[in-house]
Amino acid sequence: MVQRDYYDYDPSLPAAAIFTALFAVSSVLHIWHTIKKRSWFLIAFIIGGLFETIGYAARIVSAHDISSRTAFIVQTLLLLLGPVLFAASIYMILARIIILTDGQRYALVRPSWITITFVGGDILAFVMQGIGAAIFTSADGDASKAKRGENIVVGGLFAQLAFFGFFVAVSAVYQLRARAHLRSLPEHIQWRKHLYVLYATSTLILLRSIIRVVEFLMGYDGYIYTHEVFLYVFDAVLMLAVMVVMTIVHPGDIAIMLKEKERYGNLIHTDRGQPSHK
Repeated sequence: MVQRDYYDYDPSLPAAAIFTALFAVSSVLHIWHTIKKRSWFLIAFIIGGLFETIGYAARIVSAHDISSRTAFIVQTLLLLLGPVLFAASIYMILARIIILTDGQRYALVRPSWITITFVGGDILAFVMQGIGAAIFTSADGDASKAKRGENIVVGGLFAQLAFFGFFVAVSAVYQLRARAHLRSLPEHIQWRKHLYVLYATSTLILLRSIIRVVEFLMGYDGYIYTHEVFLYVFDAVLMLAVMVVMTIVHPGDIAIMLKEKERYGNLIHTDRGQPSHK
């Protein structure tokens, strides 16, 4: 009988290896896109992808040595915090879409305040989840300490859900209020696909965060925590989907269009300097 110091199951080596490879490839693609398109606002997204890669690599170590405390701590912290960094980049995408479409007057929150408000909330959620996970992973069988860590993580997850929910509402209100203005924009102002990708990735992160809240509310002896399949179905797959979607419709294109706008003036009212990408 294997001694399960940190897991109530034998971590799957094939699953960990597959997702380590997939997140590594996705991260490299995002690094390439970001450098090529000079979309430096996506650095947090890349770090999130690296967190996911290292987190699943740590699970490979756990599959070989289930009693490795370091591997357990690394995978717990990084897999919890990676999506928070994805969220930070998504917040900044909306601000750039609003500026690109000259839609500031329709926004519920000004673009400059979107970054300050939501990234600030994201930092709060990041710190809370990081502290909670650190306490949880260092509990060493102390049930009260583990519970305290779980409670802090849940608080961080609820903060993330609250800010993310408000963010999605701000995005939807902007599109609703600016619908006539947005329909009048020329074809080369490609706002639509980026806004819909924003909705899709936000939904995936929200779903993942809800499952994580339920997991920690149920406790480390709960059904979700003690069954590895939930980690892969409701975390790994969803977060990989976020990275894949953002690779196919890369937000760096917004940075290119904004640079074109700065170079040629207001592209909404001129045909000069239309971006060549479609």
